[in-house]
Amino acid sequence: MDYSSLLSEKVQEIKPSGIRKFSELAAEMGNVISLGVGEPDFQTPWAIRQAGIESLERGRTHYSPNAGFRELKQEIDRYLERRMGLSYSEEETMVTIGGSEAIDMMIRAVIDPGDEVLIPEPCYVSYDPIARLTGAKVVSIPTRFEDDFRLTAEALKAAITPKSKLLIFPYPNNPTGGIMEREDLEAIAEVLRDTNILVLSDEIYAELTYGGKKHVSIASIDGMRERTIVVNGFSKTYAMTGWRLGYAVGPAPLIREMIKIHQFAIMCAPTTSQLAAVEALRSCDEEIEAMRDEYDMRGKYLVGELNRIGLECFQPQGAFYVFPSIRRTGLSSEEFCERLLREERVAVIPGSAFGGWGEGHIRISYCYSLQHLKIAVRKIEKFLKKLEREKHENGQG
Repeated sequence: MDYSSLLSEKVQEIKPSGIRKFSELAAEMGNVISLGVGEPDFQTPWAIRQAGIESLERGRTHYSPNAGFRELKQEIDRYLERRMGLSYSEEETMVTIGGSEAIDMMIRAVIDPGDEVLIPEPCYVSYDPIARLTGAKVVSIPTRFEDDFRLTAEALKAAITPKSKLLIFPYPNNPTGGIMEREDLEAIAEVLRDTNILVLSDEIYAELTYGGKKHVSIASIDGMRERTIVVNGFSKTYAMTGWRLGYAVGPAPLIREMIKIHQFAIMCAPTTSQLAAVEALRSCDEEIEAMRDEYDMRGKYLVGELNRIGLECFQPQGAFYVFPSIRRTGLSSEEFCERLLREERVAVIPGSAFGGWGEGHIRISYCYSLQHLKIAVRKIEKFLKKLEREKHENGQG
């Protein structure tokens, strides 16, 4: 059979995830120092695991309501008010299978073919393909090292057209570690207030900000709550990646349509994960602080070392990634990563995996142990010296 004639053209046009490509290569090779995946190396806190175990022992293994258990939605809303200064009702809250499902539901709920979706780049790999599957036209907005990888009001305004319908707002940012402070958000809000553009604010790294800079949600800015869906989850904050649990909050008319899609596509998020998450929200603020402090220390170490060995690197202000420039090597980001993996057994992700504006960079995750990072730095330094020798031998040095 000619499967190419049967499969969706949109699906065939989508490239596989650059993150998964290098992660799978590393897994096949063995004996690799992997700094590719954003997977916390911490165990899920015991109180959360215990709550999950107890829910199983009590036989709570049946479906939950489509939008999630009422108890969990209430705790989500208390948490957001306590930690982020946001207030939502149960009708404005839905529980999803990870933050990724919430992103998918929101885009599908609002986008029709031909609508424009504005996406700052570099950014998380899923936004662009999900938008394209709905028939959207993706409009990339470059963010720059010189601006600390923040979205500027000027760049946003220049990208807006009459067809612009949705701005994806990925801060704290994966892969750059950039954040948006209140004054930045005010400027963005000023651009959006007189438009009909909605905002998908992906705040999965909201608890991971450094240098005393507390995360500010764009939904808290005057005039923005009514047009914003906030997406968050438990994977990064509570080291619960395998539990696959996230949530979305926003205006009830938008949430209702998202739930409609969720009903038919998913039905409900895992019961055990939901009941464990109640405990996470109630009792694990101290664990959040401890993990954040550890990430901050690792990030500072890694940036210092990368700059020392000649890879210019922005000091991340959020998330747990660094995004150093590799332009001085003369290699593309994919060539650099492929050679580093094969020659030194270190796996990192090419910046081009995060959109065209990520070219010339690589993403390194520092949600790994300090010892892990030290070994990787030594190997990267060795690789850079090898590239310099090659340049000299070829008369390019």
